[in-house]
Amino acid sequence: MSNAKLIEKLNGGLGWELRAAALYAHYSAYVKGIHRLHLKPFFDEEASESHTHAEMVRLAIVKLGGTAVTDRDSTEIVHTTDYRLMLEEALKTEQKAAEGYEAVLALIKDDEEMYDSIEQIYFQELRSVEEVTQLL
Repeated sequence: MSNAKLIEKLNGGLGWELRAAALYAHYSAYVKGIHRLHLKPFFDEEASESHTHAEMVRLAIVKLGGTAVTDRDSTEIVHTTDYRLMLEEALKTEQKAAEGYEAVLALIKDDEEMYDSIEQIYFQELRSVEEVTQLL
């Protein structure tokens, strides 16, 4: 297998992480009312986690000799002040990220360190799916 397919999938994950960081920062700023007390810290933490994931994925791309994307995934970020819609959008985001990392893991064969890094991200995405599901 060439690195091209793996780099392509990693860049997809990177674009998704950049989108997630923007989504969560946006929702953190717009969440209102009583829900702000617990959702603002949650959204802030998810934005921070997305930045960390983006850095890990970027390093993997560089290690493979690829060029990391700098643009976020083009999937629309729904603007809303409705906390429930925010959580529904967050759930879609986390599910999509988890699916992407699952596909990446299937392509990593010979690099145990990279596999472990991406697997950690994958497990954190699954945890986020569970957390958002519980918030809904």
